[in-house]
Amino acid sequence: MHDLSSGKILVTGGAGFIGSALIWALNERGIDNILVTDSLGHDDQFKNLVPLRFQDYMEADKLLDCVELRDPCLSDVTTVFHLGACSSTTEKDAVYLMENNYEYTKTLAHWALDIGARFVYASSAATYGDGEQGMDDKLEDLHSLRPLNMYGYSKHLFDLYAKREGILDSIVGLKYFNVFGPNENHKADMRSVVHKAFDQIQETGQVKLFKSYRPEFQDGEQKRDFLYVKDAIAMTLFLAENNDANGLFNLGSGDSNTWLSLVGAIFKALDKEPVIEFIEMPDYLRQKYQYFTQADISKLREAGFDQPLRSLEAAVADTIQNYLLPQKYLGDEVKNKVEA
Repeated sequence: MHDLSSGKILVTGGAGFIGSALIWALNERGIDNILVTDSLGHDDQFKNLVPLRFQDYMEADKLLDCVELRDPCLSDVTTVFHLGACSSTTEKDAVYLMENNYEYTKTLAHWALDIGARFVYASSAATYGDGEQGMDDKLEDLHSLRPLNMYGYSKHLFDLYAKREGILDSIVGLKYFNVFGPNENHKADMRSVVHKAFDQIQETGQVKLFKSYRPEFQDGEQKRDFLYVKDAIAMTLFLAENNDANGLFNLGSGDSNTWLSLVGAIFKALDKEPVIEFIEMPDYLRQKYQYFTQADISKLREAGFDQPLRSLEAAVADTIQNYLLPQKYLGDEVKNKVEA
């Protein structure tokens, strides 16, 4: 087993949604020897970090310089969680995506392997495209996958590179499905439907969902594998600690729920009757829209992850009632304990 407390932990994208949730979970274990990197920009993303405990912060651009110079500040890093990336599925700047999601990951992966650090990185379920080739993380022929957008392709390209270079069996790639939960406030249009629907209901009393343009799916019956961020982080930490678990892993619930089921759970958590309006989908999304996702998590289970997952209804209720309504962040409970 890999001991996460044995040295410094580097978390890229640490101020982001999944990154800050990971730091929260490490703090819950009493671990704070963490170096956080991110690009905070001009939004409120920094608020995700406020209640958390970590040793130091570094801008993402500076990290690459430190890696290339073998800066002593990185000499005691034993675990790397590379979660930083441009995660916008509508981003069209291919040069930016290739530099930020592909080249950056290559550099970090080789550096981590050179210093003997455990390297865990975020791939994506977007690499599967429309799912016609299946959503199997045991797939040998990665070239058969057809991502639908440039974001998915930038992630897919590193998976291919790692396999071709023979390093995929020494690192861990996480194919996150539709993750939702606290700490998404900064993500704007990339927020989960849970966050968007919560705001819509508070403002208008109803939720807007896209119509279906395929006859086999009624409006609102499009399906996704929704995964609560706390469960996603439990899976992530399990794989980081398990030295025998390498390669690509699907991180999902293993189930598929309709948008109607998700929105129904949101209204229930707010103790309101559902009011839904179906709207036209923008043309630029119609050819890139996934109508069905469901993670096969048998590989994860076979690796020894046996933790039960929260139901969709329970996860939505926790998100809304304990975080969105009181306007709290993951980690606020830790801060409150310290202040008490």
